[in-house]
Amino acid sequence: MIDLTVNGRAERHDGDPAMPLLWYLRDSLGLTGAKYGCGVGLCGACTVHVEGEAVRACMTSVGDAAGKAVVTIEGLDPAGDHPLQKAWRQLSVPQCGFCQAGQIMQAAALVATNPAASPDEITEAMSGNICRCGCYQRIHAAVRQVVGGA
Repeated sequence: MIDLTVNGRAERHDGDPAMPLLWYLRDSLGLTGAKYGCGVGLCGACTVHVEGEAVRACMTSVGDAAGKAVVTIEGLDPAGDHPLQKAWRQLSVPQCGFCQAGQIMQAAALVATNPAASPDEITEAMSGNICRCGCYQRIHAAVRQVVGGA
């Protein structure tokens, strides 16, 4: 039995502790914001927070998250009003939208740990998240807007 907290709610997993956290979130809890992209932790579409750190849910097992707080895009701000979500809308960041939850979660971890991130720090922090549509300039601009560097 694995106990964890997901978006502020106590949850229990009684299955295989090696199950990827992504499948637990999507299939068991119905939280489909984190997406399956590459399956090897390289694209960032499945990014969630575990204890405030951005992690790839496809490479993190449920067992790795035992006793920890997990936050998905659905729990970042249930009303969708996190400053990054507002900036994303204001700057019309997404094109297809597939990677955007992972992009926002990666950016939210950066903003939480470095609220005055420089443009170079933003680029470095976001470099592991792939956008197939090439929306990198708008993503960068939205993060800069939130850290006050717009």
